[in-house]
Amino acid sequence: MIYLDNAATTKMCESAIETMTRYMRSTFGNPSSLYSIGQSAAEAIEDARSRIASHLGAESREIIFTSGGSEADNQAIISAAKAGEKKGKKHIVSTAFEHHAVLHTLKKLEREGFEVTLLDVHENGIVRVEELKGAIRPDTCLVTIMFANNEIGTLQPIEEIGKVCKERGVVFHTDAVQAVGHIRIDVKKLNIDMLSLSAHKFGGPKGTGVLYVRKGVQIIPLIEGGAQERNRRAGTENVPGIMGMAAALDEAMTSLEEKAEKEAELRDRLIAGISSVPHSILNGDAKKRLPGNVSFCFEGIEGESLLLLLDDKGICASSGSACTSGSLDPSHVLLAIGRVHDVAHGSLRLTLSPETTSDEVDYTIKAVKEVVEYLRNMSPVWRDLMEGKRTFIL
Repeated sequence: MIYLDNAATTKMCESAIETMTRYMRSTFGNPSSLYSIGQSAAEAIEDARSRIASHLGAESREIIFTSGGSEADNQAIISAAKAGEKKGKKHIVSTAFEHHAVLHTLKKLEREGFEVTLLDVHENGIVRVEELKGAIRPDTCLVTIMFANNEIGTLQPIEEIGKVCKERGVVFHTDAVQAVGHIRIDVKKLNIDMLSLSAHKFGGPKGTGVLYVRKGVQIIPLIEGGAQERNRRAGTENVPGIMGMAAALDEAMTSLEEKAEKEAELRDRLIAGISSVPHSILNGDAKKRLPGNVSFCFEGIEGESLLLLLDDKGICASSGSACTSGSLDPSHVLLAIGRVHDVAHGSLRLTLSPETTSDEVDYTIKAVKEVVEYLRNMSPVWRDLMEGKRTFIL
């Protein structure tokens, strides 16, 4: 099996598995308890908090443990919105291709009377800072823009965005779920006020994440019922999950540049190989993207069929098209960068890991070409295109 869907989830690393197993067996006490087993668990959590904070350039007390990126996104956005509301500020700036954890939260706030401006991300999938400057108003309480897109992998100009937000006195949140563990991030240097991450995107366990909140930024709990996380997130802490997350991030950040360089080389090789398929197009900027992300659209085929046939060839991949989850609507991300519906339906996302090999990349290029050709030969749409009854878009 060739696993190329690391943007969806990653294989847990051995250090995370070993760490979690050890803490499940030996440090099972409730961290809120006063006896020694509980206090050992509490000390372990604080050690993990410190290690994770160091990888982000943050302070330990600025780290809140959550169930994952979606919860962290929700808490950050709702907290900033409610704080702004108290000051008469009910305007939020975001982008059209955020993760649904962000977009659905913004829709909820719109129903509560907030106004949301969604910036264009253009064909290259990158926000233009000048347009952000024009969108911020006196009543803007929050800018929330993802660090790296989960489908097409494009990296946003986070440092410039953070600088603008700081100058304008606007809270800046970034969903960095796809970025943490894959590129180095310093929240202070980048002027990030709040940041979301999820452990299972860098070799850690599912159901564990972090919300970084800069000291001085107001935060409200989404979950009531306890004083955990300094009254910011109630519920008994998931000690094994937190420790597994810290171990995975430690491993991910070790020799990060070397691993990223290797992934980027294989990424570019994969892009070059697939680009030779006629009437195909790379989604997003060719260079300003995550080191392991490749996203394409192919005219004349359906993404769901492409995935199923690649699976038959032993390749695990995903599609930007939401048809894979039962919807007939194409990906909102692909529509946001200007792909028309017919093209957006024929999408493919391949996301690499440090374990991906050159032989796997070569095999994948060959398999994608074969499957695309096979599907096109069966497609009445492709026949119409070839006979001139329809006009090619790509």
